[in-house]
Formats: sequence, C-alpha cells, structure tokens
Amino acid sequence: MFENDDKIAAWAALLRTHAAVLPRLEKALGRAGLPITWYDVLLVLNAAPQRRLRMTDLGHQATVSRERVSRVVGELEREGLVERQANPDDRRSAFAAVTPEGRKRLRAAAPVYLAAVEEHFLSYLSDREAKVIATALGRVLGAEESGPPG
Repeated sequence: MFENDDKIAAWAALLRTHAAVLPRLEKALGRAGLPITWYDVLLVLNAAPQRRLRMTDLGHQATVSRERVSRVVGELEREGLVERQANPDDRRSAFAAVTPEGRKRLRAAAPVYLAAVEEHFLSYLSDREAKVIATALGRVLGAEESGPPG
C-alpha cells in the first residue's frame, strides 16, 4: 500500500511534533493571558482586510476547528477582544472583527508566542530545513484547500 517508508515517517513526525510542541506553546501563551485558540483567531482577524472576516472565512483560515470558531469568537467577544458586525450584503452572515483591545492583547502576546516557537521548534532547524518544510507543507496545504472537501 505504501511504497515509501520515509513518507509515512514524515507524516508520523509531523503529528508527533505537533503533539509535543503545541502544549508548550499553550503554556507560554497562558502565562501571557491568552489561550492559544484566542491567539490564533486574533492573529487571523488582525491580518485580514479591515481586520475582520466573515465567520465562515474565519472558520477556513483559523487553525482552531471550524466547529469551535463560533465558541472562541463568543469568548473573545465577552472579553471585548472581538466584536461581531452585521454583514450588510448578506443578512445570514456576520463578520468577526478584532477590537483595539484585541489588537493590544495580541501585540502583548506576540513576543511570547514567537519566543516559544523559536525555542520549541525553530531552534532545531537550519534555515534550509525550515525552507524545505515550509515549501512541502505549503504544497500540501494549497492542494487540500483548493480541492474538493473530503
């Protein structure tokens, strides 16, 4: 079935690395006062045009599961970090927009997050290795995001 053990090893290493590194990032961000799911959603919204996205688009771009996006946005909304805005072009959808307070908290947590990524992931890779990983995973992601679901 599988003709290349190295490819299966790459998949297994990706899964195990994610499982090992993510809790460390969560712990670092927790000390900065932001759960990693909040950081992820704030980061995506902050990078979006007008710092807002339709909820469905946010669900496609955030790394938090699509099922959890609405719950995370609700939590962020209660904290004043995100606000929902009506979509004047489509009453069935709404925008999630990062607030000034949300941007402030994101900026405060960013150095903590980046230091944790450096310590627990990037410090183990050469520049060449990082480029190879980014290129390979970018190709997989591009193909999966552009193809039919499932």
